[in-house]
Amino acid sequence: MESIWQAIKDSFSWLGSEWFTLGETALTYADVLRFLVILVVSYIVSRLVQKAIQRFSQYKNNISTSSAYALKRISHYIIMLVGFLMAVASIGIDLTKFAIFASALGIGIGFGLQNLISNFTSGIILLFDKTLKVGDFVELESGVTGEVKEISIRSTIITTNDNIDIVVPNSEFVSGRVTNWTMRDTYRRIKVPFGVAYGTDKELVRKAVLEAAQRVPHTLTDASHRPPQVWLVEFGDSALIFELVVWLRPEAVNRPGAVQAAFLWEIHTSLQEYDIEIPFPQRDLHIRSWDSEAAPPVARKVSKPANKKVAQKRPDNDAADEL
Repeated sequence: MESIWQAIKDSFSWLGSEWFTLGETALTYADVLRFLVILVVSYIVSRLVQKAIQRFSQYKNNISTSSAYALKRISHYIIMLVGFLMAVASIGIDLTKFAIFASALGIGIGFGLQNLISNFTSGIILLFDKTLKVGDFVELESGVTGEVKEISIRSTIITTNDNIDIVVPNSEFVSGRVTNWTMRDTYRRIKVPFGVAYGTDKELVRKAVLEAAQRVPHTLTDASHRPPQVWLVEFGDSALIFELVVWLRPEAVNRPGAVQAAFLWEIHTSLQEYDIEIPFPQRDLHIRSWDSEAAPPVARKVSKPANKKVAQKRPDNDAADEL
């Protein structure tokens, strides 16, 4: 039995041999292996703590999803930092010398990696701040709109309605202007513009468009908010400009393009049903002189066919089914 144990010890004797020297400290294979094991154990502990926080937040309904996410990220950073310091101390490196090295490295980072440090600091601010959290629907100064999927150390991932992931540096959220559509409330009001011909009865327009709004499933019917309204907002060059003012359901706020298309589709259908004319720009041409001999033959006027009667069954509104 002793011979077997001695053979095992001899087979792992290479772990005690020196691999390389770091400053005045000679590192063996065992030291490097111990360093890696501590880092792996720290990562495993971090994952277990994050899962425990997730389960606790699901059990306690008073903890929001954004707070649980921020707590998980911060605990991950702290555990990995403590594990790294323990791994460094385990291989015999003096932490005081390491602090001097870290300070010198910090000066170099300050000059060469300013953007990285700025994004890291901004990421910490976003995790503690309540102005941006995972699940919010935001709009950046660049015009990018989408849902916040993940806030990491360096960047934030935004997923657009076309399922495109956009990686945005964290500093852009801190230094730039960000429109958060769902920061405090998920209800939102939109205005859908449209135009009708001069001389059209305003009450008829209102009736037709309100019927269209009721057919769109995105319309909020909660009594705590105002019902859909039709506003006359402008006397245009060739049309009366109206706006359909309507509150949306919470699940429709994140789909502005589809919502706008759904309302326009139903508005067009209602205007056709009530024979309300949708105008287009027209120009009058005045001819000051005319040479009858050089004039080209007069084009024969072709009358437009009369509009066919709208079928009883309305066409499907694809945009209304986007959600």
